[in-house]
Amino acid sequence: MSNAALRLDTYEQHTPQFSYRPRSPRNTGYHKLVADNYEELEGVWDSIYQRMYGYWRPHVLDVIYKYLDCGDPHLGFARVKCNDCNTEYLLPFSCKCRGFCPSCHQRRVVEFGEYLHDEVLEDVPHRQYVFTIPKRLRPYFMHNRKLLAKLSLCAWEVLSDYLKTSVSASVNDDNIKPAAAIAVQTFGELLNFNSHLHVIAADGCFNENGDFLLGISPNADDLTEPFANAVLKMLKKEKLINLAVINNMSTWQHSGFNVHCSSSVNFSDTEAIERLARYIVRAPISQERMKYIPEANSSDGEGKVIYEGKTTGRFETFSALDFLARLVTHIPNKYEQTVRYYGYYSNKSRGVRAKAEANDATVEISSESTNISSCSDHSATCPNQGDISVAQPQTPAQAEDLTIKIPISLSRKRFKKNWSRLIQKIYNVDPLKCPNCGGKMRIIAFIEEETVIRKILTHLNKWLPQYHDPPDHLGNYNMPASLNVDTIPSLNETLENTQLNMFSERTYEWWESNNKLNSSITCQNVKSYTHQKDITTYLTEDEYQHPFEDEFSQEVFYED
Repeated sequence: MSNAALRLDTYEQHTPQFSYRPRSPRNTGYHKLVADNYEELEGVWDSIYQRMYGYWRPHVLDVIYKYLDCGDPHLGFARVKCNDCNTEYLLPFSCKCRGFCPSCHQRRVVEFGEYLHDEVLEDVPHRQYVFTIPKRLRPYFMHNRKLLAKLSLCAWEVLSDYLKTSVSASVNDDNIKPAAAIAVQTFGELLNFNSHLHVIAADGCFNENGDFLLGISPNADDLTEPFANAVLKMLKKEKLINLAVINNMSTWQHSGFNVHCSSSVNFSDTEAIERLARYIVRAPISQERMKYIPEANSSDGEGKVIYEGKTTGRFETFSALDFLARLVTHIPNKYEQTVRYYGYYSNKSRGVRAKAEANDATVEISSESTNISSCSDHSATCPNQGDISVAQPQTPAQAEDLTIKIPISLSRKRFKKNWSRLIQKIYNVDPLKCPNCGGKMRIIAFIEEETVIRKILTHLNKWLPQYHDPPDHLGNYNMPASLNVDTIPSLNETLENTQLNMFSERTYEWWESNNKLNSSITCQNVKSYTHQKDITTYLTEDEYQHPFEDEFSQEVFYED
């Protein structure tokens, strides 16, 4: 183990600049922003941000905890070793969170781009559509994220009808299917909540035989009004708006609804298709355009974030809490679906086609095996046998094993991309290339046991003090022999002599003087009384606040 440890210790010293270096998220400003402010954000959310962004979701805190542990070698890592010179380095585990961890989300983005191109899209032209809604309606989707699925369905119904009409009128609409993949995005340029849809749709429809029918060039203006009507109808059905709101919005010069249509992209342009697919599922935040100023470095003692807009290049300054509050609103709920497939690209349609193709392949190979068996029976006269040798079954069980079966493997597992190839694709650096000799490296072990982790990191001087066990004050404390146990006050005596209120200046007499009942006040004139800072009036004994009640209890004035 010592030789391997020495190799690990000298890895960073011999690593060229163009070689792969495991990331250190703790050294980024984004990680420091989250670590410095997430506890305070949770504490003040109900009082400051709940009215604007909705209630605090427990899943958000789980995502934050996972991100803070992402890339931390103290929680486990993989050992990567060179086959030739035995050089090693440690690869910490990732959190795999989406929408919050920039690194893990970027891996999902690259995987999705390849998956969409290899597994979903057909070899036909495609184009991107963007559906946006007015600012007045966006809070409904922010406070109820389940509406985002219905928003996606509104866009699909409008686009589906339009693509069907764009195909030749002689074709029966019941036998053709458009195809689209729709991704939901909730963030704007400066992380404001801007729910909109990105659509990658085929430039036509598919008939029942799988033949593609090319449609006319689309006009985005023809989709705007139907999309607006569909969204307003959906919100009215959900009882979120009424006819008065719809009539008011219909009088606007600019409705706020918009549909953008980009140019067509050929399927043969793999790079363009994957780049477009990565764009529609990109992360909300860019670390390159963010600068975090901690409280210690701020002129007014308040943490700040300077963020640059992507398209306008405009810089905006936020307080650290405001920026983090904006960011967490874009974290999708657990198991929330952000990409949906419709029409010819739906999961059902693709599953039916995959099953039919597998059945056809099974029948074809079974017929070939029958021909081979017949040739083996007439090996002396069969001209097509060639060099084929077929083992003859000796038992009925072996004869049954000759039946050829093709299992339908899951496409996601078949096209699962390994991390090294994805890193090489993005950063043009091979993480499995040895920096010393240029040989091939491989993962030799996954270290998850705490004792082994501590031994390795301690030897490399990478075990941080905050990960040490806390001192056991009670376990190591020895009671002095001179101490008389009888002099220790009992628990009841301690409670009697202890002021339970957290404010020492607020004694029982203080509460008595500030919470006296005023018998002259009746229920009829209680509405005219207002709450004052120092004097509080209560009507009945039930409304009287106990002097030892929680200081943060809400005071409620009751009305008839």
